[in-house]
Amino acid sequence: MLLLTPKRLASLLLTASTAVVNADTCDEVEALGTIEVSRPLNPTYITEQAQYWSTSCSALKPTCILFPRSASQVSQILTHLSTTNEPFAIKSGGHNPNNYFSSVSGGPLISTQHLSHAYLDPTTGILDAGPGNRLDGIAAKLQGTGWTFVGGRIGNTGVGGLVLGGGLSYMSAQYGWAASNVLAYELVFANGTIANVTATSHADLFKALRGGLNNFGIVTNYRLQARRQGDVWGGNLVFPLRSDDTDKKLLAAVRDFTEYNTDDKAAVIVTAERANLNLVDSWILFLFYDGGTPPEGTFKNFTDIGPLLDTCRTRTYADLMASSNWAVVKASVVDIATETIPLPSRANKAKVMDALHAHWRNVSSTALGLDVPGIVASIAWQPFPRRIAQQAKRLGPDLIDADDEVDRIIIEMNYSFLPQSQYERMADTVQATYEGVRKSVLGWQADGTLPQAYLPLFANYGFYRQDYFGRLRPENRALARRVAQEVDPNGLFRTRTGGWRP
Repeated sequence: MLLLTPKRLASLLLTASTAVVNADTCDEVEALGTIEVSRPLNPTYITEQAQYWSTSCSALKPTCILFPRSASQVSQILTHLSTTNEPFAIKSGGHNPNNYFSSVSGGPLISTQHLSHAYLDPTTGILDAGPGNRLDGIAAKLQGTGWTFVGGRIGNTGVGGLVLGGGLSYMSAQYGWAASNVLAYELVFANGTIANVTATSHADLFKALRGGLNNFGIVTNYRLQARRQGDVWGGNLVFPLRSDDTDKKLLAAVRDFTEYNTDDKAAVIVTAERANLNLVDSWILFLFYDGGTPPEGTFKNFTDIGPLLDTCRTRTYADLMASSNWAVVKASVVDIATETIPLPSRANKAKVMDALHAHWRNVSSTALGLDVPGIVASIAWQPFPRRIAQQAKRLGPDLIDADDEVDRIIIEMNYSFLPQSQYERMADTVQATYEGVRKSVLGWQADGTLPQAYLPLFANYGFYRQDYFGRLRPENRALARRVAQEVDPNGLFRTRTGGWRP
């Protein structure tokens, strides 16, 4: 795994070619007079820096923030960057909490905020959308058209990072990943060249962009196939006081839903939340149905457990997206990690599900006992039925390349806390959480408790210490590496901005 850590970044800059001009991109772009450049202490700089989900990213200070409004302006920025040795970053919504993935210190930040167009053909449903859109914003723009974007589940999420990481949607069992619905990418390469990337014009690059993250250029437009949609039904079920009995019932319910639900319009996320001093120890479920009313019994396994609060109702998709932003923890450092597990059999569901949840409770209990203020720990159990893989394959190749031989569950593990000084210490807690899950899964696969299966990591939830590309199929990792070297032979994106590298 090649990860551009701050230490590695510093080393690369120190050994950069002496032929590189000692220039400053902020000054050069500002001299053009056509691209907005915001410096520290400027209100637009301060506002943009505050838009990250994690305060650890906000604390990294770019030398300036550049706000291009077109692919040609992005091209100009990259042309200037190629003459310097500065680190840089590209930011869509700032929802990736890993430091340096969409944040930077000591170099320019390219914000896609003004690339927030959304042009819909109301007849075909073809949508041209910029990476500066957020899910709630694009849902509001499409409200009333009868079409929707197959995006994520939290409204504040940026479109750019979501789609490049794959993008899990409430509608994935119908339409695959968010990336599965991309028809073309307008991409600015490291040398400033602009291309329209499709499955026919650049077959390997098109595949690599579906799950390949920020390794190939800057996407300035996604041409998407929107999907027909009217009212939806959704909201939350809240179990404010968890118990061992509630834990077992909800874990069994999400496992059974993953295997037995046959209605592709229905989706759930089952989350447990804990906080310091036991102020919170609860379950919050997200329920969704792509229609005004779900058929009777669709979510019976969950509702029969007896939530204290049920906010589910018929509403617009835009309203659902706008109402989801309460889930974003404000003014905290945020860490997110993930694991993918094969669905346990009905006979082994209690053994597997209960043990993995107990592991999370044990590690999170240790974390809650640390002298780290403001800790909130959560785990989300998210069905990954084989139908998602079937739909993704139907809509074209991607790097994730999941097969439809088994059902799976994607586990998301979050910790948020207040002091930025505890970033590395809490990173160890995050690592202990996901490594414990992985170790258990491998042990159960060895003894036959769980089936053998390809288990890729879901990039949008990945932690910087995890090996995203190492968990892909070797041939797909090799394709991504080859394509990255072809389109960026000088390694602008590989060596000067953060993220996972193939």
